[in-house]
Amino acid sequence: MTHPVRPGGAACRRRRCAALLVAGVLLPLPVLTGCGGGDDAEEAAPGAQDIAAAARDRVRQGGTLRWAVDAVPGTLNAFQPRADAATRRVTEAVLPRLFTLDQRGRPQRNPDYLAAADVTDREPRQTVVYKINPKARWSGGRAVGPEDFAAQWNALRGKDNAYWSARNAGYDRIEKVEQGGSAREVKVTFAKPYADWKSLFTPLYPKSVMGDARAFNDGAREELKETAGPFAVQGRDEQAGTLTLARDPKWWGAPAKLDKVVLTAVPREKRAAALAAGTLDLAEVDPDDARRITAAGRPAPSAPAGSASGKAGSPGTGSSGAGSPHAGSPSAGAPGAASQAGRAEGAENDAERSPAPGGDDVPPRRASTAEQQALRGYTVRKALEPAYTQLALNGSTNPLNDERVRRAVARAIDRQKLADSVLKPLGLPNRPLGSHLLMAGQPGYADHSGALGGPDTGAARAMLADAGWRAPAGTAQPQQSDKKVDAGHDDKGGDVVRAGTVPTTPLSSAGVRAADLQRSTLLRQSAVFYKTAAADRRTTAEGNTATAAYADYRRYEMLAANALSAAEMIEVAPAPGGVRTPDGRDGPGRAADGKPVGADVLGLAGPADPAAGGPAAVKKDGKPLALRFVLPDGPGSERLRTVADRISAMLARIGVQTVVQKVPDKSYFEDHIAAGDFDLALYTWPGSAYPATDGRPIYAKPQPAADGSLTVEQNYTRVGTDHIDQLFDQAAAELDEDASRELVERADARIWAAAGSVPLYQRPEVVAVKKNLVNAGAFGFSTPRYQDIGFKKS
Repeated sequence: MTHPVRPGGAACRRRRCAALLVAGVLLPLPVLTGCGGGDDAEEAAPGAQDIAAAARDRVRQGGTLRWAVDAVPGTLNAFQPRADAATRRVTEAVLPRLFTLDQRGRPQRNPDYLAAADVTDREPRQTVVYKINPKARWSGGRAVGPEDFAAQWNALRGKDNAYWSARNAGYDRIEKVEQGGSAREVKVTFAKPYADWKSLFTPLYPKSVMGDARAFNDGAREELKETAGPFAVQGRDEQAGTLTLARDPKWWGAPAKLDKVVLTAVPREKRAAALAAGTLDLAEVDPDDARRITAAGRPAPSAPAGSASGKAGSPGTGSSGAGSPHAGSPSAGAPGAASQAGRAEGAENDAERSPAPGGDDVPPRRASTAEQQALRGYTVRKALEPAYTQLALNGSTNPLNDERVRRAVARAIDRQKLADSVLKPLGLPNRPLGSHLLMAGQPGYADHSGALGGPDTGAARAMLADAGWRAPAGTAQPQQSDKKVDAGHDDKGGDVVRAGTVPTTPLSSAGVRAADLQRSTLLRQSAVFYKTAAADRRTTAEGNTATAAYADYRRYEMLAANALSAAEMIEVAPAPGGVRTPDGRDGPGRAADGKPVGADVLGLAGPADPAAGGPAAVKKDGKPLALRFVLPDGPGSERLRTVADRISAMLARIGVQTVVQKVPDKSYFEDHIAAGDFDLALYTWPGSAYPATDGRPIYAKPQPAADGSLTVEQNYTRVGTDHIDQLFDQAAAELDEDASRELVERADARIWAAAGSVPLYQRPEVVAVKKNLVNAGAFGFSTPRYQDIGFKKS
């Protein structure tokens, strides 16, 4: 059994340990063990979930839940390219999910379908035996059995082109699927080891769908004749934009509390009005709508006794009264959840792992008195969504094909300020996300952004100078304190950013020097020592996870991972603020004696050009460094554009110009992101419980195709390395969970160092719900228990 790291304890201390190791502080084993601890904790991270959890006996029987979705699902086959978030909602409620996810994104065996599921052999082949719950049956009466597993494997393994499937990850590693020791046992033998085997056969479709290509491609698009869940698909109304799920009386588990769930297509910008009209019970909303709902629920302030109307400045008057959406509500700095079209989280298929816009704040619209009255029946539930917004840097375009330029751009971004602006107004944890592959609170999560380095405008400008991008002589200003610099707008509506200050702080260090290499060697030696100690304590524990020996084993394993990660940071990236010369010697920024050199040596000092209204853009061969920032222009992307404005202002401080190109929402992904038609872009990737599998296509090194084109899979930044691919492959094939997790962490450090993608913050999930609706809202990572959702007894 693997015990996860406590998010608020060991995970935080782990970063402190890594910092000590990077600094070359090599402490004795007994002292460093204090950096571990808390590995056995089960609590979720703050902001993991907000669903008004209630016991089933407190939920009344009956009722209909009207649930807003972006669109009626284009298909009910989760393994087709058209599958979306609504597809996932349907399949979660009507089909077997062998493993569900808890609040921390950990797969948990679903006892409604499985009595057991275990790896029974590792040699000569990995073998998994599933023992199916004897009560599990399809709605037609047939028992869920090995034939369903075999049909799904054959459809998704990638050998039969008649099946129009979106992916075959994991299924292509299976050698055979057969009946085990009984008719309710399934034996799966793998040709190649597969760490993420728990991701397979979820959702599980009946053989009537998977056993026939026509049924797979067309039959399951609009209907599912056989289901096996607490609900069944009752029907869809294209004109009304609804799909209805009804309680299935043949369900063998705890019966659903609700009679029906009606998924209703409502555009995000119309949801507040639909809530006020009373036509929805649950809807993900933008934070400005959430603020109006929250403000509507507060009691109106009373006027002083004997006063019919207050005087200016007296209680009950002024713009902060009950009629104002700002009364006692968070400031207008909250984030939004932009249009979700084309995006869904989950591990079912790659179509569900499509990026989506996500952004920041705009002023809220004032709610009318009638609307406020109607909204008082709702409340807002919020959590950190298992998805993150990133800044993507297109490594196939000039000048971002130069790693030094990408790193400079990334080092100019103050991720904490962006996270503060998005998450702090909502009262959610506001730390920037430190991993591309794991969300905060997931087992093994650690901040690897040190492989790139923190925000440092001086270091960024020096990297640009090393790449040949310098400010014209006599135009730079001395370093000044960071102040907000707003983007300008040209007469044509395009955003043209002009920088405000030119930081010229010299670099604190250069590339990997002899001392750094020595530290790296010591760190790797430390990792070996910790690994040895961990193995010894694991043997002593004899598999008993409650013993102190097992706790020591987990701590030593974590410390070994810390040491390796710190060594990786030194080996793949210059020291903080540094740049590496081609011959590996000390580059600009540090003299041979180790002391920082002045900014004048870098050609960054000098007075500003007054005609430019600020620092001049850095130039190379007479051309300024200007990057095209492509953004969607729809109403649901206003917050995204606010984040982009802030990033542009940060880049202006290092002399990098950005020109914003606004494109239609519908073409944003396909015509620009996927096509590589951008320099900078913002979009969101969903998190995954299976990062070794789901992370690889996003960060794999693009490969040339036979026709001369570039196969990028989902790596739209087009930045990757062979080593990253190797680490993913090793992690996916490693059956030891701790070892696989360590490989994923090393891959993440490499991805940070490559500077193609900069995670900014974990997205907020903001959901408006009827006040008496329980066991529903902001689910976070956890899989909803649809049979428990309902209205609270009065």
